[in-house]
Amino acid sequence: MDGHSRLVGWLKVALPLLALAILSTLFLVARTIDPEAAIPYAEVDIAERIREPRMTDPAYAGVTKDGATLTLTADEARPEAEGDGSAVKVHAQLATPDGARTALTAGTARVMSRDSKLLLEGGVLVATSTGYELRTDTLTLGLDRSGAESAGPVEGFGPPGQIRAGAMQIRQAPESPGTYVLVFNNRVTLIYQPH
Repeated sequence: MDGHSRLVGWLKVALPLLALAILSTLFLVARTIDPEAAIPYAEVDIAERIREPRMTDPAYAGVTKDGATLTLTADEARPEAEGDGSAVKVHAQLATPDGARTALTAGTARVMSRDSKLLLEGGVLVATSTGYELRTDTLTLGLDRSGAESAGPVEGFGPPGQIRAGAMQIRQAPESPGTYVLVFNNRVTLIYQPH
């Protein structure tokens, strides 16, 4: 028997014993886990979720009767009575069939399922693909058909310049079905700023 064969024979016995010794020290030296330490955090979260149900990072996507797509995301949403709900830090996008897009951001939102409307509140920012950037306090957005309407004054900028108005609407053009327009009314002020 040569030296190589003897070495291999010893290693066949020594290496498994060494591995067994290393594994046993891992279990002997390892810290013990206290299962009670994690429970208070879980109980607080579960109790709070039962008391105040909510969803984090909810998302909604739908198509209106006239073919527009509406997507909606929020940081948090809570259910309310009769299918209604509320959400905070809301981002929405309305894409109408004519290719126009409107991005909406609001501090809070309330779903009014009976009226198929979404009420955006808490400072609403409106940015359209046609170049308008507007701000209003509240805006009602249709969930079943394309359209939006501010409940009060609007101000911002657009391609023609600075705009102030008592109200604003995004609606289908009556003379051109399938085309959507941005309408300002109620004491409209335009400060024209040529480019």
